[in-house]
Amino acid sequence: TLYPLLARLKSAGLLDYTWKESDAGPPRKYYSLTKDGEEFLNGLMSNWQKLVEAVNQSTRSLTANNKEVK
Repeated sequence: TLYPLLARLKSAGLLDYTWKESDAGPPRKYYSLTKDGEEFLNGLMSNWQKLVEAVNQSTRSLTANNKEVK
């Protein structure tokens, strides 16, 4: 679930957290990205964009081929 993932990201140095008091119960953790976490996220976003572009290019090629066949 979410909490083991957050713990792994914290252990990897990609996240940090702070405790804040709550009016409605126990203190709560608020997570934020570290500098390494921001760099990692930027890399993921770059790779995602490359994947999207590759899929779009493949789709355009398939669409163009289908129009030529008809």
